[in-house]
Amino acid sequence: MPATKTKAAEKQTLTATERALKCAELAYDKKAFDIRALDISRVSSIADYLVIISGNSDKQNQAIADGIRSGLKKYGKVHDIEGESEGKWIVMDYGDVIVHIFSDQLRHYYKLDELWQMAPQLELPEAISRARKQDDF
Repeated sequence: MPATKTKAAEKQTLTATERALKCAELAYDKKAFDIRALDISRVSSIADYLVIISGNSDKQNQAIADGIRSGLKKYGKVHDIEGESEGKWIVMDYGDVIVHIFSDQLRHYYKLDELWQMAPQLELPEAISRARKQDDF
């Protein structure tokens, strides 16, 4: 019986814009809030997009990071991830997209939103862009 050739499974790919949007969607699925995707391609050479996300706790931030990593796995692996074990500020590097997942306090302290204010925001679906922290009762 002759051997048949099999094609290696091809990885699906995403553009930088699609990857940034997917990161925002996956974070929103884990109840993240204050999600911003900034187009930094014209103001920096480190990446094309910066996605800034807030979570309510270290555990939630870790779940957000895990959700993003799992959701993007079929498109390729994260190049590097820092801060995941602590969960207060997690940085995920996808090359063209860098994701920052913050506790609310650290996000306000480091003010990355202000630092990158010259970068235009990527338009996110309305539900994602409107997601805000729920008040504690």
